[in-house]
Amino acid sequence: MSSPAHLPVDRLAVHADADTQKLAARMAQDIFAGIFRQALSAELAAPGNKVGELEQQCRNWCQAGSSPETRAARMALLVSGLDQWGLAYSQAFSLTAIPALSALIAALRNGLGAQDYARFQQYFSQIEQIESDAIDFKVELRRSIHLALWHAMAACETTEAAKAILQSLGGLMLGLDQRMPSLGWRLLADALANIQIALLGDSAASAVAQESTRLLFESLRQSLPAERYRDILAHSGQAVLAWQKAKRAQANRGTSVAPSAGLQGAEQFARHGLNQGSDRERADKTL
Repeated sequence: MSSPAHLPVDRLAVHADADTQKLAARMAQDIFAGIFRQALSAELAAPGNKVGELEQQCRNWCQAGSSPETRAARMALLVSGLDQWGLAYSQAFSLTAIPALSALIAALRNGLGAQDYARFQQYFSQIEQIESDAIDFKVELRRSIHLALWHAMAACETTEAAKAILQSLGGLMLGLDQRMPSLGWRLLADALANIQIALLGDSAASAVAQESTRLLFESLRQSLPAERYRDILAHSGQAVLAWQKAKRAQANRGTSVAPSAGLQGAEQFARHGLNQGSDRERADKTL
C-alpha cells in the first residue's frame, strides 16, 4: 500500500478544492435525505414542484463557481454524490426506484448546454475512473453513506432484521475496495474508525448494534486479503485510539469529547437512538 505521506495528485482540485469537495458531499447527503424522507411520507404531493426547487438549489450553488470549469466540476460532484446515495439505499432497502431522485438527476443533466455537458461528463468520468481525483469528496461521501447505513442497521430490533442492511453495507465496502485498489483502503479505514467510535461513544448501544458490527468486521476479514484487512484495521485503530486518548484527556478536565474527536478531517455526526417502525423509516431517521 502507498505511504500516507505520498498521495497521488488530485487533478480535479484545480477546479474544486478540498473544502468545495466536502461541501458537495454534504449537500448531496442533505438533498438525498430530504428526498428520501418525503418518499416515505405524504409530503410529496407535488413532486414536480419539489424537484424544481432542489434543481434550482443545485444550479445556484454550481453557478457560484468562478469559471465554466469550476461550475461543471461542482455539478459533476453533486450528481455523483446523489447517484451514489441513491444506489446505496436502493440496494440496502430493496427499492426499485426513487422517482424524485431520478427526476432531479435527469433535470440537472438535461439542463446543461452542449459545452457545459461535455465538461460535466469529463469531470464525472474522472471522479468515477481516477481514484485520486476528488479524493476529499470520496472520503466525505463514503464516510457519510457507510455511517448512515450502519446507524440504520444498528437501529433494527433484531440481528435478523439487520441482516439485509449488513449484507448491503459489506457489499458496498468490498465493491469500493475493488474499484479503488490503490486508495480504497483509506476510505474503508476512515469508515470503520467512525463506525467503531460511534459504537464506543454510545453507552446505550444495543446488543443488535454490537453484534451487527462484529459481523460486519468478520465479513470484511473473511473477504479481503489478509494483509489488506490488517492494514485497514491498523489505520482505523490508530484513529480510534486517538479518539479514546482525547476522551480521557477531556474527562480529566471535566469536559466531554465528541465522537469524531481524534479523526483528522472527520465531521461531527449525530447520535441516533433506537427507533420504532420499518427498516425504511429507521433509515430515514439516520440520514
